[in-house]
Amino acid sequence: MCGVIGAIGQGPVIADIVDGLLFLQHRGQDAAGVATFDGTSFRLHKAMGLVREIFDRVDLTHHTGHIGIGHVRYPTIGGGAVDDAQPFMVNSPFGIAMSHNGNLTNFKSLKNELKDKCRRHVSSQCDVEVILNVFADELSRLTTGSNSPPDDPATIDAIFQAVTGTFRRCKGSYSVVAVIAGVGLLCFRDPFGIKPLIYGKRPDGKGTRWMVASESCALVSQNFKVERDVQPGEAILFRTGQPPLPRQVAPSKGHLCIFEFIYFARPDSEIDGISVYKARMRLGSTLARRWEEKDGAEVDAVIPVPDSSRPAAQQMAAKMKRPFREGLLKNRYIGRTFIMPGDANRKKGIRYKLSPVRLEIKGKRVLLVDDSIVRGNTSKAIIQMVRETGAREVHMASSCPALRHPCVYGVDMSTRKEFIARDRTDDEVRVAIGADSLLYQQLDDMVSACRPPNEEGERRFCMACMDGKYPTGDITQAVLDEIESERTVAGSGV
Repeated sequence: MCGVIGAIGQGPVIADIVDGLLFLQHRGQDAAGVATFDGTSFRLHKAMGLVREIFDRVDLTHHTGHIGIGHVRYPTIGGGAVDDAQPFMVNSPFGIAMSHNGNLTNFKSLKNELKDKCRRHVSSQCDVEVILNVFADELSRLTTGSNSPPDDPATIDAIFQAVTGTFRRCKGSYSVVAVIAGVGLLCFRDPFGIKPLIYGKRPDGKGTRWMVASESCALVSQNFKVERDVQPGEAILFRTGQPPLPRQVAPSKGHLCIFEFIYFARPDSEIDGISVYKARMRLGSTLARRWEEKDGAEVDAVIPVPDSSRPAAQQMAAKMKRPFREGLLKNRYIGRTFIMPGDANRKKGIRYKLSPVRLEIKGKRVLLVDDSIVRGNTSKAIIQMVRETGAREVHMASSCPALRHPCVYGVDMSTRKEFIARDRTDDEVRVAIGADSLLYQQLDDMVSACRPPNEEGERRFCMACMDGKYPTGDITQAVLDEIESERTVAGSGV
C-alpha cells in the first residue's frame, strides 16, 4: 500500500520530507527513500528498514534541494530488496525521479515492451520503474527535437500529454509524485483514483511551500493547510514561486480503495473528503445493529484488536450498552503484522505483538472486534490466546465483510489461497478460527458507513477483494492467474 510524499519550496525540503515519512510509516515498514534536486544535481538515498532507522544514521545536510520526494515501501511480492526500494531515477529527458503507491496489472507486458520497442531496460521488480520509463518515453517523444527550455509552456504542455500517454499504457492503480529537473514537482493519480493523494500549502519565507502526500496526516502534522485531494485522472505541476497548475488529463472514474478506511489509513486522516475516524465509528454502529438483529450472544466486554479497530469497537460497545475494555495490549515496537513481508513473519509477529490483560478477560464472555479477517492467522492466534487467559466465551466481529478475491491493485493478498473465507461459509470460518460466534460486516453497511452522512451523488469504491468486481475492467481470469503465479514464485524466493 506504500506511502508517497513530495515537497517544493524556497529552501531545503529534506526535513519536511523525512518528517512526513514518519507520519506515513504505517503505510510501509520494509524500506524508505528520498530524492532531492538542488537545481543542478539529484541526491538519492534509500535503504531497508524504518524511516527513523534509515535517516538517523546518515548525513542529510547535502540534501540542499528545494524540491524532493520520499517513499515508504510495503512489498506485495515477498520481502523485496533494496534494489526495489523507491524513488527511482532516469537521466533523460531532463532528469526525473519518481515514487508511487499502487500496483500495475500489466507490469510484465510493459516491461517487455519497454525493452523490445523502446530500448529501455527495467532492472527491478518495482512497478514504479516501469511507470517512470513509460512516462520518460512519452515525454521524450513529445520533446525530441524541441529547443524549448524545461519551463517553457510547450514543455509544460508536453508533460501533461506524457501523463495522458502514461494513463493509456499503464493499467492498474497508481498515485505518483515526481521531480522533473528544471521544471518542478509533478503528481498524478490514475483515472480510477484507487490510491489516495492530497496536497496542501504552508508559508515559506516570502513564498509558499507545497506538499503532496498519500494522507492528510502528513500535511497537518507539519502545519500545512490542506487544499484538496488530487482527483482521479488529474495531474498537477508545482513550480517554485508559482501557483499549482492542475489539469484533468483523463476522465475521472473514481473508485477509492475502501480498505483505506478499514485498515490502512491513519484515523486522523481525511481521504477524498471522508474522515477515516468517523467512518470507523460508523462501521462499529452498523456492526452493533446487526449483532442485535441476529440476536447475538450476551457479552461482558467488547475488546478491540488494536489499533485500527478501536473506533469501531468503542462505538459498538456504546450502541450495545456493554463495557468497552482494552483487553489486549499492543507492543509498540512491533510493526503491523498484516503488512509484514511473508506469512512466516506475520505468524511470528503476532506472538510478540499482543499481550492479554487477564483482569479484563478471565471468566468473562468477550467480544473481540477486528478490522478484518484475511488469512485467519491473527484471529486464530488471538482467540486461542484469549481462551488460554481464561475467557468463558470468545466471540468475533469484523468491521470488514468476508475477503474472498485477490487484490491486484497493491494490497498484499493477491493469491486465492490466502483467504480463509475463500471456499468456506461464515460458520466454517468461525470453526476454523475457534470463535464461539462470528459476525461479518455486510457489504451495503460498509459502503454506507464509509460515505459521509447525507452525501448526495454517487460514491464508488473499489471492493474487488470482497465482491470480485475489478473497476479497471481489464482483469480477466488469465490476468489473475498470471499475477498469482508471479506472486507465488516471488514469495517463495525461487
